[in-house]
Amino acid sequence: MAIDLLLGLQWGDEGKGKIVDVLTPKYDIIARFQGGPNAGHTLEFEGIKHVLHTIPSGIFHPNVINVIGNGVVIDPIILKKEIEALTPFHINIKERLLISRKAHIILPTHRLLDKASELSKGKSKIGSTLKGIGPCYMDKTGRNGLRIGDLENADFPNLYHKLTQKHLAMIDFYGVTLDYNLKELEEEFFEAINLIKTLTFIDSEDFFYHAQKQGKKILAEGAQGSMLDIDFGTYPFVTSSNTTASGACTGLGIAPNQIKNVMGIFKAYTTRVGSGSFPTELFDETGDKIAQIGREVGATTGRKRRCGWLDLVALRYAIHLSGVTQLMMMKADVLNGFDSLKICTAYHYKGETIHHFPYGTETENIEPIYTELKGWHKDLSDIKNVHDLPNELMDYIRFIEKETEVPVTLVSVGADRKQTLLF
Repeated sequence: MAIDLLLGLQWGDEGKGKIVDVLTPKYDIIARFQGGPNAGHTLEFEGIKHVLHTIPSGIFHPNVINVIGNGVVIDPIILKKEIEALTPFHINIKERLLISRKAHIILPTHRLLDKASELSKGKSKIGSTLKGIGPCYMDKTGRNGLRIGDLENADFPNLYHKLTQKHLAMIDFYGVTLDYNLKELEEEFFEAINLIKTLTFIDSEDFFYHAQKQGKKILAEGAQGSMLDIDFGTYPFVTSSNTTASGACTGLGIAPNQIKNVMGIFKAYTTRVGSGSFPTELFDETGDKIAQIGREVGATTGRKRRCGWLDLVALRYAIHLSGVTQLMMMKADVLNGFDSLKICTAYHYKGETIHHFPYGTETENIEPIYTELKGWHKDLSDIKNVHDLPNELMDYIRFIEKETEVPVTLVSVGADRKQTLLF
């Protein structure tokens, strides 16, 4: 059985958690394949809002297995808090949640390193979430990291101590002042480790191989967004993993020819958190209005998101990178009440008009070229049928489909899982 992928196509925060939750009943297994607790997948149903950082978004559905893949980096403390937050819902975590032995572990000193590195950059800081993600991936590629499978090794405390001492020396190298109590951090860390050791660890590549042979339906869930990909994003203001389709292969141990549907999620407009280029960013009342209506505050960081018009140059780029087969548009309801809407279809870049996403994306070199469409004045939140959507919104959707050559198969008109329209 082939594997379906669900990816964010912008700079993250597209609404992946909600859609995974909506689609989960169609699948047997939901798997996270990259990223770490810098992800914040928000799900809302039955009047309750849930935010997941590490646990896959299918965890609320019985009879569905959720896998944290080898490409994910895990902070035991954050994972412990997530598990505790699920306690009132009587979810059998040990049965529903499996963790790859090859997933790397974020240590307390990884977070300290992250903070020291960011402080040392001054005004050139990247805008890290300070969750220790980057330093953990650096240890992974530097062949120093500790993995979930190491927790089954009686020598784990010594391995931990050796790596921690290396980190402390690196922190001193940055020459910045950090206020921390390592003993307290370690007490919390090892308490979380003890909980994680009660969970089920798997050799995930073997697990997925046999699951496919058995005909299991699998959905791979990405974190962050395609424009934050370490190779293809707006470097250096990116995350530390591959957020595009290729990341699912390396992050789960699946073959490329096993991927079938690639579902790409995007907002009806564009947002970004932290530093980095953002060609269609709005600095006026319109941008403020979108941010206010859309409640654009990061689920993980609490930081206000930058807002702008939909950028089809960047969206097409992300679609081509991952071979997206269908599009899912989120937060269409946020754009209600605007007389007109703009969509960027090309850039003026260094004296010429281009339709592709360039190597250099410094905002001062890019001027968006917009197409203006008529807006709509109709509350979408109670609409249950696609045929009841305003004509102006359907024109907006058709324009996107024409420009991207990919069909839109889902539109979200609210935060609740019920406020989802399938085409």
